[in-house]
Amino acid sequence: MPLFGKKYAADVTAKYNTKELLGKGAFSEVIKAEEKETKRGVAIKIIDKKSLKGKEDALQNEIDVLKKVKHPNIVQLYEIFDDKSRLYLVMELVTGGELFDRIISKGSYTEKDATELIRQVLDALEYLHELGIIHRDLKPENLLYYSPADDSKIMISDFGLSKTIEEGQMDQLGTACGTPGYVAPEVLRRKPYGKAVDVWSIGVISYILLCGYPPFYHENDSELFKQIMRGDYEFDSPYWDTISEQAKDFIRHLMELDARKRYTCRQALEHPWIASGQASEVNIHESVSAQMRKSAARMKWKKAALVAAAINMMKIGTQEHHSSGASEEATPPTEKS
Repeated sequence: MPLFGKKYAADVTAKYNTKELLGKGAFSEVIKAEEKETKRGVAIKIIDKKSLKGKEDALQNEIDVLKKVKHPNIVQLYEIFDDKSRLYLVMELVTGGELFDRIISKGSYTEKDATELIRQVLDALEYLHELGIIHRDLKPENLLYYSPADDSKIMISDFGLSKTIEEGQMDQLGTACGTPGYVAPEVLRRKPYGKAVDVWSIGVISYILLCGYPPFYHENDSELFKQIMRGDYEFDSPYWDTISEQAKDFIRHLMELDARKRYTCRQALEHPWIASGQASEVNIHESVSAQMRKSAARMKWKKAALVAAAINMMKIGTQEHHSSGASEEATPPTEKS
């Protein structure tokens, strides 16, 4: 059934055979479709204009960014249709599921596997940064596998908080936005920031990829933010005992408190842990997947409520922040065992 019971626009159905519903939100739905001429599968995001009222600028920003990018590890926008009541974004169809879900379901997982995932994300991120685009909300939920195939590539999605700025303004952003578990300390401090915030987020994701739980965790969001601003994390035993020193060194460079000293994407790609292709092939799946399951279980009931309120309490929320980017992964150390 089309959104709010209405038929899809004639120019959409003339070109595409619409299929099943893939997902639904407050003001949009995503359907699977097939291009009639090429038989290519696509995803069409259908946005109800009335429900979107007040969020038009954010949507236009996301569309403007997607129009600029074409990279094998970034979900692509193919074309746009528009009618009186709805906007149709025809997107690349991505069917492989979220990053952590796939890792949990694997039978084997190693540091070498992690380096291949991180390399792909860094390659795409370097491309974005060269275009002057900062993603600002990199997190596992926005990293999707292209297909169910074992050798599927990873894709960056969701550019709702991204920002395009000129080279001379690269450290002039000040809006506090993103997802607190992954947000860089300079954002929480309300300092001007730039590309380095994305690299910090990749550091946090890399940490989780190697142990299954986040580097910063606290039941209280204000305390979580303080941990991030202090860079207060550890490579806890026994979870990190089998992880290489090279991997830890890589993470330290990405999660460097001083944004001026933090690695760029290029430096990260050239780090021996990523560049050598010789990372450890010891199977760490059992430990990592067990911790990821615990993190995922905790997120289920905490996801909706926590962060927006915490950001407002700390007075770092702005009109650019939106609730869909508000989530936290928190696993207290007492629950890792």
